[in-house]
Amino acid sequence: MTDHGLVLSSLCVREAEDPAWLAFVESQPDATVFHHPAWSRVLAQAYGYRPLAITKSDARGRVVAGLPVVDHPRSGGRHLVGLPFTDYCPPLARSPADLESLTRALLDWHRKTPASKIIVHGPLTAARGIHLVARAVRHVLPLGRPSAEVLQSIKGGQVPRAIRKAQREGLRARISRSPADLDTFYGLHLQTRRRLGVPVQPKRFLESIWDTIIARDLGFVVFADRDSEPVAAALFLTWNGTIIYKFGASDHRYWQLRPNNLVMWTAIEWACAGGYDRLDLGRSDLDNRGLRDFKSRWGSTEVPLVYSYVAAAPPSPAPKLAMRAMARVIQSSPPVMCRAIGEVLYGRVAGNLA
Repeated sequence: MTDHGLVLSSLCVREAEDPAWLAFVESQPDATVFHHPAWSRVLAQAYGYRPLAITKSDARGRVVAGLPVVDHPRSGGRHLVGLPFTDYCPPLARSPADLESLTRALLDWHRKTPASKIIVHGPLTAARGIHLVARAVRHVLPLGRPSAEVLQSIKGGQVPRAIRKAQREGLRARISRSPADLDTFYGLHLQTRRRLGVPVQPKRFLESIWDTIIARDLGFVVFADRDSEPVAAALFLTWNGTIIYKFGASDHRYWQLRPNNLVMWTAIEWACAGGYDRLDLGRSDLDNRGLRDFKSRWGSTEVPLVYSYVAAAPPSPAPKLAMRAMARVIQSSPPVMCRAIGEVLYGRVAGNLA
């Protein structure tokens, strides 16, 4: 099904569940679970966004390029936004020429509707009218080999020692897809977000991930337990050769036992055994040296996280003073207030999350 509000030559907007879009995504080796309609469904269920896919077709009507977005109507124009809460979701294309064709079509649409804009969580082809902005960095660890080789490649560093320490201290890792573990994970998640001064995602967002992603074997959670008490956890998304580290959470009282290292290593072992090609460790802000160092120690490659803006002008920098003030409020507030702030904030600011 297409949205006839945007049909220019062979460029159209389809519902995210359109079989033609899914067939195209499944044919692309670089597609991740973020391109899959299941992830768009998570956002629709949790926040009420209308999930769509912008596609470019060839003369025979086959989709040859495209990307998932959400419709975020605002006063003065239509805004198609790269999926919120999705760090990296670049356009897919069968060839560089098809990506260039998609880029030209998006520019053509913007010229004919100048009040509109499109935000893409990845790079389009460089062109006049496309604003490419480095928003942060991401880390990618190549897999496609036995886990012993991954560990050997970082031998002598801090990570192998930390894994051994966690095991010596009696921590035990387990992989879970059980709905019974949702509350446990959310408790650690809430504690972690509050400590970092970051708004807490509404619980229904994680419930939607459990129901729509994890229940379909498109993800799992790794817990590190001490005497049957979960002290750290991480949520991973898995599909099409890529495993994505989405959320990490931990009880800071047990950091000296290195539970986060054991959690990450358990996911890597699982991915290597399953023949996965890469681990995407997700977004890190440029000024977050601690997180960047943690990810780099695993032998990952740090690359710029570039977003594309089809708009009249590049975006303004995020207001850091306001963000720091909000972080202080969250850190000093009780958990119920942290949840309330997240409930108000998320879902209303999709157009600003890029």
